[in-house]
Amino acid sequence: MSELIHRPRRLRRTAALREMTRETRLDPANLIYPLFVCAGEGVRREIKSMPGVFNLSIDELVKECEGARRGGVSSIIIFGLPESKDEKGSGAFAEDGITQRAIRAVKREVKDLIVIADTCLCEYTSHGHCGVIEDGDVANDPTLEILARTAVSQAESGADIIAPSGMMDGMIAAIRAGLDAAGFTHIPILSYAVKYASAFYGPFREAADSAPQFGDRRSYQMDPPNVREALREAELDVEQGADMLMVKPALPYLDVIRAVRERFDLPLAAYQVSGEYAQIKAAGRLGWIDEERVMMESLIAIKRAGADLILTYFARDVINRL
Repeated sequence: MSELIHRPRRLRRTAALREMTRETRLDPANLIYPLFVCAGEGVRREIKSMPGVFNLSIDELVKECEGARRGGVSSIIIFGLPESKDEKGSGAFAEDGITQRAIRAVKREVKDLIVIADTCLCEYTSHGHCGVIEDGDVANDPTLEILARTAVSQAESGADIIAPSGMMDGMIAAIRAGLDAAGFTHIPILSYAVKYASAFYGPFREAADSAPQFGDRRSYQMDPPNVREALREAELDVEQGADMLMVKPALPYLDVIRAVRERFDLPLAAYQVSGEYAQIKAAGRLGWIDEERVMMESLIAIKRAGADLILTYFARDVINRL
C-alpha cells in the first residue's frame, strides 16, 4: 500500500494534530447560561428532571452569576417564576416583578455579565399560555401590547438584550417600536424566530411552572415537520428589526439551523433545551453514555450546523472542560 498518496489519518495521529486542524470550536463567549429565578431568600431548589439546574432566589441567583462569571461565563438568560399569576400575565411587566428585581440585582452586583431577558408571558399567566386568551385561544394582537410593555420594563431594569419567545405574529415590530419610543434604541432583540411546538420542553415546564392548563401551544409554535415555514418566520423577524435570530430546540433541528444560517447573515443562536439536557444527564447517570463526551459532541454538532451562539444548561460545565 506504499503507493497511497492521500492519508487523512496523518492529521489524526496525535491530540495536538487533531487540535491544530480542528474545523469547529466552542468558545466560552458564545455560550449563554439559562437561569431560573424565584421568590424567597436562600432558595436553591434542584429541578428533579434537570439534575444540576436550580430554581434560585435572587440572592442565590447573584451568587450563581458571580461564580459563573469568575468561571468564564459571559452571558445569561433569566426566566422568572412569579409568586402570583393572572389571566393576562401582568407580573411580566410589573416594576417589582421577579425578573425585573433579578435583573437589577445581577447588574448591580456582577460586573461585565451580559443579561438577556426572556420576554414571554407563559410563566406569568394563570392559564400557562403565551398570551391573552379570547374565545379559548391566544389572541395575537392584544398580546403584542403586553409583550412590548414587558420588554420596556425589562430594559428599564437593566437588561442588555430582549429575547421574545412567544411566537406571536408581529412581536418583533411591536417590541422594537415600544423600546424605541421609550428611549431604548440601543437595546438589541434576540428573536426566538423559529420555535417549534416540541416535546423536548417538558423539563423546562416543570422548572418554570409554565405548562398550559388547557390545550397546547401548537396554534402559535411551529409544526415540527416544517422547514420552509421556519425561513418565512425568520425573514419576517429580520424585516421587523430583529438583531439576532434563534432556533429552538437545537439538536433535533440541525437541518433548520443550517437552513437559517445559509439564508441570513445575522448572528444565529440555538437553544439546547431542557429535554436535550435531561436526556444526556439521565443516560450519563445510568452509565449508558460518557456524559462529558456526549455533552461536548452535542454542542459541537450545534455549532457545526451554523449556530454562532448556544443557550445551554451545560454552559459552566463546558467552560470548565474547555
